[in-house]
Amino acid sequence: MTAQDWTDYEILGSGGGEKLERWKDVYLLRPDPQAIWSPEFDLKSYKKLNARYIRSKTGGGAWERLRPMPEQWQVEWKELTFLVKPMGFKHTGLFPEQAVNWQLMQDMIKGAGREINVLNLFGYTGGATVACASAGAKVTHVDAAKAMVDRCRQNANLSGVAGDRIRYIVDDCAKFVTREIKRGKRYDAVIMDPPSYGRGP
Repeated sequence: MTAQDWTDYEILGSGGGEKLERWKDVYLLRPDPQAIWSPEFDLKSYKKLNARYIRSKTGGGAWERLRPMPEQWQVEWKELTFLVKPMGFKHTGLFPEQAVNWQLMQDMIKGAGREINVLNLFGYTGGATVACASAGAKVTHVDAAKAMVDRCRQNANLSGVAGDRIRYIVDDCAKFVTREIKRGKRYDAVIMDPPSYGRGP
């Protein structure tokens, strides 16, 4: 399965543990441990490169800005709009490869013939949440980080999702699910993509 509906995102090159990407008009070079092959060209010397994330030998890392670029900007996938920005731990606030899953979810929701209730745990900035809500589902979006939940709300607003489609919850996912079970709450679908490192246990 390949995400083929992007116009504002493109992988321009990869290898040597890095990935060169175009995010609309901004060009970023980020670590990618799965890119173990040799790159076809020197990714660091790409003339349009705006910033590169450099890992620290002691852990973590930082963005090195090479050319002027906005602090944050918008990218579009089909009818949806998302904010992106260089963030800590090499992220941009969006995982574009997940668009293939967003499309699958949208197709299932639209083909259900009834309203679908979705629980998105570890929802982050809401790519899946916004995609599901825009297809007609009611979504409960849960993440322990308030800043990420706020970003999901921004993405939903930018994408024109009605305010009553998404319920935003800042909470530990395991604790929230425990309470939902006690309340007898049921969902048609659960999205669960926990990070390798998070705030909870």
